[in-house]
Amino acid sequence: MTLTNKESYIELILGLKNNIGGNFSLSSCTQERITMCNSSCPFGEEVVNSPELCRMTSSVFGGIAARNFGYAKVEIAKSIAQQDGSCEVYIHLDPESAKDRPGIEYREFMDENKHDPKFEVLQSRIEESMLKIWRKQSNKHVKKYQPPVIIANSEGMKKVLQSIEMIAPTSATILIQGQTGVGKELVARAIHAMSERCEKTFVPINCGAIAESLLESALFGHEKGAFTGAIEVHQGYFERAEGGTLFLDEVDSLSPAAQTRLLRVLQEGELERVGGTHAIQVNVRIISASNINLLEQVELGSFRNDLYYRINVVKLEIPALIERHEDLPALVNLILQRMSKKHNKTINSVSHNVMQQISAFQWPGNVRELENTLERSLLFTTGKEITELKLDSDIPPSITVDWKQRKEQAIEEVEKAYLNASLKQWHGNIKEIAIHMEISTRAVYNKLNKYKINPDKYRT
Repeated sequence: MTLTNKESYIELILGLKNNIGGNFSLSSCTQERITMCNSSCPFGEEVVNSPELCRMTSSVFGGIAARNFGYAKVEIAKSIAQQDGSCEVYIHLDPESAKDRPGIEYREFMDENKHDPKFEVLQSRIEESMLKIWRKQSNKHVKKYQPPVIIANSEGMKKVLQSIEMIAPTSATILIQGQTGVGKELVARAIHAMSERCEKTFVPINCGAIAESLLESALFGHEKGAFTGAIEVHQGYFERAEGGTLFLDEVDSLSPAAQTRLLRVLQEGELERVGGTHAIQVNVRIISASNINLLEQVELGSFRNDLYYRINVVKLEIPALIERHEDLPALVNLILQRMSKKHNKTINSVSHNVMQQISAFQWPGNVRELENTLERSLLFTTGKEITELKLDSDIPPSITVDWKQRKEQAIEEVEKAYLNASLKQWHGNIKEIAIHMEISTRAVYNKLNKYKINPDKYRT
C-alpha cells in the first residue's frame, strides 16, 4: 500500500488512533509539517504513569510517514502523559527545517518494495491488544509489569509479528525457541492478546525456577494428604489458567514424570492432581519455550519424543539481538525512557560513539543484557546524554554465555570424546555403542553426523 499524498496519510493515521480510543484531529498541514492534536489518550489514564507509551504514537506516525515520504521527525510538543491536558504532535517531513527540532527521526533506507505500511498497522494492533490486558492489570494496586512494547524494525522481528497474526487465532500449541533474554515471554503474551482467549488469564511459569520435587504439585495441583505438608487441596497452574493460556518457559527442565502428565493434558484435555484419583477436565492453550535445541534433547533421551511433537505444532524462532541491528536505536530509546523514570534522571540519548559500541557488541545476553548495561551506564552519567558505555568488562566473554549454553558445550565435548573412545573400543560397531549409551542406533548416527566423525575409520 502506497500513500501518494498527505491527505491519504492523514486519513490513515487518524483512523488508526481514533479507532482505539483516541480523539486525534488535524490542526494544520504544510509542505514541511503536519500538526495533530488530541484530547483523549487511547491508552487511558495510565499513560500518566507510563509516558514511554507515547513512543507508540511516534512510531506509528513517523514510521508510516517515512515509508511514504522518505523522512519524518515526530515531535511531541504536548502530551497528556506529561499532564499538559492534551496532545500536540508535529510530524516534520523536511529534514532541513527539522534539524534543530527535538523528536525521533524516521528514515526509509531500504528498498520500498520490502516495506508495506500494513505492517505498522499490524504492529499497532498487536501492541494495542496487549495494552488492553495490561490496563486491566494496572487497575490493581501492584503493577508488576512494564507496559508491553514490541520493537520490530528488523526483518526477523517483522516475520515474528506476522507469524503471531496468523497463529494467535488458532488453538495450536506453540514452541518458542531463542536465546536467553530475547523476549520469549513478550511474544507469548502477544499471542495470547491476539487470541480468542485474551479475556481469560495468561499464566507464565518458569519451569527451571521450580524445584523438581515441587514441580508436579505446582503445575497440576495436589489433594489434601497427598504428601507430608499437604494440609489442603491445592489448585495447580493448569487449573488457574482455565480458559486462558499457560506459558511454560524452560520446558526442557520438566522431569520425566511431569512430561508424562503434560502429555496427558495435551492428548486428553484432563489431568489428575498429585495424590488424586479422578480426572479434572481442563481447557488451556499451552505455549512452551526453550533456549536450547529440544530435538537434541529428544535424541539424548532426556525429553519425550511424543511430547516434543505435541508442543511443537508451530515453532517460532526469536532472533538474537545481534541479528536485529535495525531494532537497536528504538530499543535504546525505549530502555532509556524507562530507566530515566525509574531512577529520576532526564537522560534521553546516547552519543554517536556509544551507539557505535552498542552496534558492534555481540550481546550474548540479548535485550536483557543491553538493558542491564544501559541502566548501569545511566547511573554513572551526569549530563543528559550517555557518553560512556559501562560494559561489564571485568567478566570474561566466556562467562557472559548463559549457564545452559555452557552446559551444552561441556556435554558436547564429553560426547565427542566418548564417541571417539567407543568407536575405537568397539571397532566402529554402532550397535554396541548404542547399547552402552542407552540410545537408538539412529541417535548414534545423528551424533556422529553432528560432530563430523566417520565411523569407517575405526572399522577393521
